[in-house]
Amino acid sequence: MVLNIADLFEHTVDLVPGRTAAICGEVRRGYAELEARANRLAHYLAGRGVGPGNHVGVFTRNAIEALETMLAAYKLRAVAININYRYVRAELRYLFDNADLVALVHERRFAPLVAEVLPEVPGLGHVLVVENGTENGTEDGTEDGTEDDYTVYGGIAYEEALASASPERDFPERSPDDRYVLYTGGTTGYPKGVVWRHGDVWRVLGGGMDFHTGVELDEWQQARQGAESAPTTWFPIPPLIHGAAQWAALAALFGGNTVLLTAKFDAANVWRLIERHRAAVAVITGDAMGRPMIEALRAGDYDTSSLVALASSAALFSPSVKRQFLDALPNTVVTDSIGSSETGFGGIGIVGRDTEYAGGPRVPPGREVLVIDEAGRPVVPGSGVIGRFARGGHVPLGYYKDPEKTAALFVEVDGARYVTPGDFARVEADGTITLLGRGNTCINTGGEKVFPEEVEGTLKAHPGVFDAIVVGVPDERLGQRVAAVVQARPGWKPDLPELNRRLRQSLAGYKVPRSLWLAEKVERTPSGKPDYRWAQRYTRERSAFAHAD
Repeated sequence: MVLNIADLFEHTVDLVPGRTAAICGEVRRGYAELEARANRLAHYLAGRGVGPGNHVGVFTRNAIEALETMLAAYKLRAVAININYRYVRAELRYLFDNADLVALVHERRFAPLVAEVLPEVPGLGHVLVVENGTENGTEDGTEDGTEDDYTVYGGIAYEEALASASPERDFPERSPDDRYVLYTGGTTGYPKGVVWRHGDVWRVLGGGMDFHTGVELDEWQQARQGAESAPTTWFPIPPLIHGAAQWAALAALFGGNTVLLTAKFDAANVWRLIERHRAAVAVITGDAMGRPMIEALRAGDYDTSSLVALASSAALFSPSVKRQFLDALPNTVVTDSIGSSETGFGGIGIVGRDTEYAGGPRVPPGREVLVIDEAGRPVVPGSGVIGRFARGGHVPLGYYKDPEKTAALFVEVDGARYVTPGDFARVEADGTITLLGRGNTCINTGGEKVFPEEVEGTLKAHPGVFDAIVVGVPDERLGQRVAAVVQARPGWKPDLPELNRRLRQSLAGYKVPRSLWLAEKVERTPSGKPDYRWAQRYTRERSAFAHAD
């Protein structure tokens, strides 16, 4: 078995060439056409020296061309590098250099940024430019195009490059050891490239293994099963720069389904697209997308009868938001999964309409999933011990060009290698795992540890709170005190004592925010995770709305 991403896609092409593979705006691509275009791009890049192990940057919003670029790179045994389109100049320069890019495919709207950064990255020698999409927005740049003139740095039009190359599938044999790299920004610091083998990442993210039984699929199984059944439409709504959306799209392609893309998140438009294209599976990122979507669903009149599953990945639903979806979509399976760029899929979140519990999201114990204490031993269920979430089995090789962080990422438990990305958790008496949060965002207040995610979830259950981020701020007596930056719903008059009285029904007193900041909009990362750096800066630069004794 080859178990390479490109081979898995090609298996589907061979079995269902006439099916629709991808839709974005008014553009549709069939499987055979999508492959031919990816082949053309691969041949074009190969003709300019791009080959096994070389890194190709993908710098676009969600677009079919992003899928084509990823597939083209994998066909060459090269590596597609995801680039966050929200990065500013310094972040972009760091990633271009750190990732050792030799080629770049970017959307034209980003030409001014690319022009600034390219002179500082001499190894990046080939640039292809995709015309701006117009879905959900207008073209960027000036009327005469002077602001996004990519010819000044030698950029080549993407379609021109494809037209000059062969559509044939005639590439060298690939390997499951070929590299897949996913850059992750996390919640703090510069992005890190997580390096996987194709064979491993497919097992844990692409549907190559039954999560419950551990049975591994053969490389043709997804394509065969897809060919034998009617196709469905999968809608990965987050940016493809994130693993959650990337792997939802790839898994859909491996199974002969249709990938629906949108370049910009707009909650009402998401429901219109689900209705128009009869989407069966929608993937979102937690409350950042979930809250506006549930409100748009209630405000509009949409046919959601096609929607079989609504899944959150990369960021989990708070129990209150998940409960609202369960009520609004009674015939849809609503789930969220734990995992990260470093671990892959780790479990499915548990909450029903009548579920009540304190703490963070809960997941059932999964195969190869552990919580380990400070001594590296598995935590005893019901002991109350807080430990680190760990996953074994198919795990990444480490961080790209960072042996120190790679060494800190792995531990050995009973002779087996486990990856520990920094998430803390508790094992309940029934064996379920309660996710508490990241260690690097933990607040130490008077010697007590407070995980922001737990407090945030409880805050967002308050009817007056639309969104919230919890951080630690300096305190002379406690070292740090718990603070909340809150985005209020229209009409709610914030009252910190009243808010905290409600919170104390679910949280210990030391976890309750002692300071409250109000924001017109709580900022999140493109993957839907809280932007803790923004929240810390917000509390430093503004006076608090209220303090508690």
